[in-house]
Formats: sequence, C-alpha cells, structure tokens
Amino acid sequence: MKVYPFKIPKPENNALIYQEDIELIFYDKLHQHDEIQISFIEKGKGTLLVGDSISSYSTNDLFIIGSNLPHAFKSEENTPEKSKMLSLFFTKDSFGDSFFEKNEFKELKHIFKKLEQGLQIESNKEHIILFFKSLKKATKLERFIILLKILKAISSAETKPLSNFVYQKKYSDLEGKKLRTIFEYTITNSHKSISLEKIANVANMTKNAFCTYFKKHTNKTYVSFLTELRIENACKLLQSQKDNSIADIAFKTGFNNISNFNRKFKEIKKTTPLKYRKLQIF
Repeated sequence: MKVYPFKIPKPENNALIYQEDIELIFYDKLHQHDEIQISFIEKGKGTLLVGDSISSYSTNDLFIIGSNLPHAFKSEENTPEKSKMLSLFFTKDSFGDSFFEKNEFKELKHIFKKLEQGLQIESNKEHIILFFKSLKKATKLERFIILLKILKAISSAETKPLSNFVYQKKYSDLEGKKLRTIFEYTITNSHKSISLEKIANVANMTKNAFCTYFKKHTNKTYVSFLTELRIENACKLLQSQKDNSIADIAFKTGFNNISNFNRKFKEIKKTTPLKYRKLQIF
C-alpha cells in the first residue's frame, strides 16, 4: 500500500492496515492522514519531522503518530543499505463507533489524548518490538489482537511527545503542498544560509505574510525552526564524525559563528556540544 500525500487509501473492508516500508529513502514528504500510525524502525536512521518539531530516528525506535498530525521520515542520505519500517494504521472508529470509548478500554484513554502531539516510546520496547515482528505472518484477526497488546504495552510505557504544538485544523491540499515545499527546502538546504526573504520566495509569499503564516501553523518562528533543525543535524555529526572539531561541525550545519552555535545548542539540548559528544562516546 502506497501512502500518498495527506491521504492513505484503505483497502475495502480493512479496518486495520499493516504496512512494511523497505526503501533506501522512506516516504519523506510532509503528509497527514486520518489514521493513527504506530511504527517500528527495524533498520535505518534519519530525521523525523512531526508537527512543529525536528528529532532523529534510528534502529529499534518506536513512534505513535496521531490522526492528521503532519509528519515526514527523511532517511539518512548516502546510505547503501535499505531502511525498514513496520507500521499499523487505524482510526478510533475503525472497529465501530465509540469502540475505544468502552469501559474495557479505559486504561487506553490517556494514550489517545497524548496522540495529538505524537509519542516516542521509551520503555517496554522489547515486548512491543516482538509484537511487531509477529505481524507479517499473522492473520487479520491475529493482527487485531496484536494491536490491542501493543496499545496495552504503550499505555504503561514511558513516552515523550514528538511535537510541542498541535494545529487543530486539517490541512487543505493547498496548505499541505505549501508546507511541504517550505519544509523540504529547509531540510535540504539547512546547511546553507537561508534568509527570510529567500524562504518567503520559495513559498511564493511576501516576507511578512510568510512569517505570519509559518507562526500560525507551527507556533514558532521560522528562524527557531531552522535553528532546531541545524542543532539536530549537528547532534548526528557529533556522534558520527568523532575526528571533526566542534567548530567544523558548527560550520557544516549552517552556523557561521561558533559562539552562537554553542549558545543555541545548550539552549535546545540543555548541555554543551562537548558534553553531548562525550555522553555519546560512553
């Protein structure tokens, strides 16, 4: 099943959709869909964009993305091996109106509330991964049972939100296309100098209109978003390029001032680049 921008085609009479993505590059276009998505990264690493926030993903990560929450998985470039992601898609009403509102599912209610921001699962991972690996050979009924087991495991797991801001409206196709254009250009060119005039031109808007539009849809300024993306890219390089100096990494990720890089890094990651690198080594 191919995932199209902002829509997921659902096979007739299938309430629960199981999907395997095995690609050099995952579907990296910003998109949203009615279905809740639970995904297991079996192999691969890259950048995850959810709502207004940028983070990284790697092998054995688990995510749950709420209905109509814009997101994109951008695989690490220049990687010879294919990435692999296993996903389940369903809505709260897939199995009948108010199905998950029944008393039997009371312990899951707090999870569905948190989904508005998306979640990364940080504990109970071993059990959930085993459930995911059993999906391929399972029957449709068994997959439904496995879904309930996964949701139960998630309900008692430690999680952290993927996004800080939830835009309550469903994006139109025009809005979706504009936001995809903005995010894709930014992700591809974040190591370069990007002025507000430049990105506004990419979005085919005036500078003032663009700033208002971006803040409305993400609850943050474009400069803040760009800075967070650069810091996330710097984190990857601090882990993978041990021989490069911190100054080199700062310049590689788009900062032209090492003092500003150090200040922004500590502001976002709550530690210095040097301490972050040492933590990754040990």
